[in-house]
Amino acid sequence: MTSETRLPAATLPPKATSESAFEAAYAAARKSSSEGGIPIGAALARNGVVIASGHNERVQNGDPIAHGEMSALRAAGRQRSYRDTTLYTTLAPCAMCTGTIIQFKIPRVVVGEARTFPGEFELLRSRGVEVIVLDDQRCVDMMREFQDTSPDLWAEDIAE
Repeated sequence: MTSETRLPAATLPPKATSESAFEAAYAAARKSSSEGGIPIGAALARNGVVIASGHNERVQNGDPIAHGEMSALRAAGRQRSYRDTTLYTTLAPCAMCTGTIIQFKIPRVVVGEARTFPGEFELLRSRGVEVIVLDDQRCVDMMREFQDTSPDLWAEDIAE
């Protein structure tokens, strides 16, 4: 499995910020891209401290449900509750990842961009999830490049 592993608390900076959590998601997306995978990353944080990060591993592991958000949650392992966490992701969550966010009652999702894929914001918000879109140009550029160079793989990832 190529997903990022959970970091022990001792290796984390004492006052990590939400910016560092988003940067962990972005770094995970870049890692997936460098492995020939789909450049989508995610990180789960509690009180601004990264619990785990992961990236889309569909290509690397031949796993049809290994989206970035799923990979980050898998790397985080079992949590007693997710109600005090924030999920950071480089791209708007698809229906499958949205369902997982709702299932685990993750209250806040911070999204890098939604220009290249609109995701399921209406469903998230209808279930009380706070959605923040950063419109990060690096994420837009990364996805546009991927969609332009790998249209068949992108269509497979979003089940089209």
